[in-house]
Amino acid sequence: MPIRKLTVVAVTMALMACTKTGMNAQTEYNSSVITEAEIVSSGAQTAYDAVKKLRSNFLASRGKTTLNNTSTEEPSVYLDDQLFGLVNALKQIPATQVAEIRLYRAWEATTKYGTGNMGGVIAIFSRH
Repeated sequence: MPIRKLTVVAVTMALMACTKTGMNAQTEYNSSVITEAEIVSSGAQTAYDAVKKLRSNFLASRGKTTLNNTSTEEPSVYLDDQLFGLVNALKQIPATQVAEIRLYRAWEATTKYGTGNMGGVIAIFSRH
């Protein structure tokens, strides 16, 4: 009987050691997403400020990918899945109206938004 209790305790402790600590599944860090909570806590005034403070790598030019590349190398900005402009357009979007900012790499952007986004896409999803 004592061996059975010891086994149960050992298995329970082993399972607890395998679980995540410090963060639950809903608050995991995603380097491609800026959440509303992060935006609010950053004190940013515009979407551009939030991106610059929290994930400045979103703003980086991806460089030319082909010799005949006719698209821009900087990320396109989409607001609620509609083309809004290039990176400077982020300065026109008040941070208080943003629910999420997501970076799509070029291959992801092409799949979601079509061709012409070789610099990737910074997608802004507004609060409703």
